[in-house]
Amino acid sequence: MRIISYITWFTLIAVVSFSCNKFSAKEGNHVVAECLGNYLYAADLAGIVLPGTSSDDSIAITRQYIDNWIMQQILLHQAESNLSNEQKDFKEQLESYRNSLIIYEYERELIRQKLDTIVTEEQIEFFYNENKQNFLLQENIVRVNYVKIPVSSSGTDLISKATRYLKSDKEGDLDKLNLLCDKSMLVCFTDDESWIRFDDLKKEIPIVTGDEENFLTGRTFYEFSDSLFTYLIRFKEIKTKEALSPLQLEKENIKNMILNTRRIELIDKMQQTVFQEALAKKEFTIY
Repeated sequence: MRIISYITWFTLIAVVSFSCNKFSAKEGNHVVAECLGNYLYAADLAGIVLPGTSSDDSIAITRQYIDNWIMQQILLHQAESNLSNEQKDFKEQLESYRNSLIIYEYERELIRQKLDTIVTEEQIEFFYNENKQNFLLQENIVRVNYVKIPVSSSGTDLISKATRYLKSDKEGDLDKLNLLCDKSMLVCFTDDESWIRFDDLKKEIPIVTGDEENFLTGRTFYEFSDSLFTYLIRFKEIKTKEALSPLQLEKENIKNMILNTRRIELIDKMQQTVFQEALAKKEFTIY
């Protein structure tokens, strides 16, 4: 089997130079490699090496591209030699694939030009309320505040103050808790507006629960210690598996659902319109 004569160093350097936009049009016609009667030209290598690539890397990238091209030619020759004409006839598949690509590109452009991408809070809330059965939780989630107090500094007074502020709903006490944590260099989490997965909380705090649902049900505060920390956790709100997921968690998901529905409706409307227009113009006949 005749394969190729690999490129000379002079040609390879020329190819690399071409990839860096320094190759002339005339040199772009140079044959770089030949395999089984097929030719790879220097012009085919345009852009495979990015500007600024070192000389050694440019040569390695170019050589790899040439090797891959050779392997493709060899495999293609081998396949064509061992398949029947019927097995090699992809005319129908190619035509179907081409048609699908053209229609897909047209629909994508239609969506780009016509799709209304503005989704209001009212639309999100309405969708949520109308489809609550689709937003049942698959895992336990919580809203919490917590403090981790190192055993080395966990005096009774410090734990007492942190616990008092943590349990309090009095205005300003959360700020006092944050100030206490900053002053005593404690790990403190006070973003109780955000829902988090209970499993993620357990990655931060080594809670041992057994049955999670039983542990969480009715829970408002939990304190325990290990060899490193005393942990104080206030549960502001809890939702267990199969409960309705909060709207706050589902907003982005709902927005995507609404937009996807609009895409489908836009495409369906276009298809019906062009079909009716073709029918009115008698552009097709069913026998």
